[in-house]
Amino acid sequence: MTEPDPTTASRTSDEGWYVDDRCFNCDVARQLAPDLIHERGGRSEVVRPPRDEAELRQLYAAAHACPTRSVRLAGRPLDPARDPFPLALDDGLLLCGHTSRHTAGANSYLLRRPDGYLMVDTPRFAEPLAARFEALGPVTDVLLTHRDHAAHGRAYADRFGARLWIHEGDLDAAPGADRVLRGREPVEIAAGFVAHPFPGHTLGSVVHLADDRYCFSGDSFYWSRTTGDLEVAAGVTWYSIEELAASLARAVGRLRFEWLLPGHGDRRRMPVDEAARRLSALAERSRDLRPRPIDFTSMRW
Repeated sequence: MTEPDPTTASRTSDEGWYVDDRCFNCDVARQLAPDLIHERGGRSEVVRPPRDEAELRQLYAAAHACPTRSVRLAGRPLDPARDPFPLALDDGLLLCGHTSRHTAGANSYLLRRPDGYLMVDTPRFAEPLAARFEALGPVTDVLLTHRDHAAHGRAYADRFGARLWIHEGDLDAAPGADRVLRGREPVEIAAGFVAHPFPGHTLGSVVHLADDRYCFSGDSFYWSRTTGDLEVAAGVTWYSIEELAASLARAVGRLRFEWLLPGHGDRRRMPVDEAARRLSALAERSRDLRPRPIDFTSMRW
């Protein structure tokens, strides 16, 4: 997704936590501290102070993940010792945090494989972050789900000595990619790790599926807290909503997963059969979608 213009007006909690006027409503902070940070007036706001250490950890996670560093503590800098990233979501699955303005706050992930880690999309590039990720083990591949998330791909791939992957439909966003996916058929790029070309949000969008367990959906579909279901960003589709509907139809029966891990929108863990049922229902709902103007306010976070 492309970053919209930020709004104005800072909002401060009684205990000093606040969201400053650089917030552009990417939802990252609300995913990490959903009871403490809400969407109000098209942006994030701290609605109450933390009640215990667990909630305080959530606020620090939100602050260190925010692409504009807008979640702040009045009068004090953030304590770097309270940076939880990379944050374990499951055994061998980590959330990178430290999202970037240049990817509109897209989430990125590390997944452990037998010969090292795969990075799906990227956080902002900084040498201390790269060193922190590399300390976990070698990163062999950096996989870009689509053009909107390509900003730091080459930098991370070069730093790790990794292969950079993108689909040919979005190759102009990463022309120096080391591996180029082609066509629309699934491709196994590592043992148990399959790239599913998914044109729609962009021409070169890809959904990556690992072990029939982890689904890295980029911006093709996500979990909405508002609707309590899988959704597509119908109002933020750069290439073709009809092609996205066709990609979803092809995915039914092919994508079996337990974890939904999008770039934008919320993550969700659910039983495999429930995920399959919800994906089938999303494909059916999407059949009737038609093109409309880009509208970031239409996102149902």
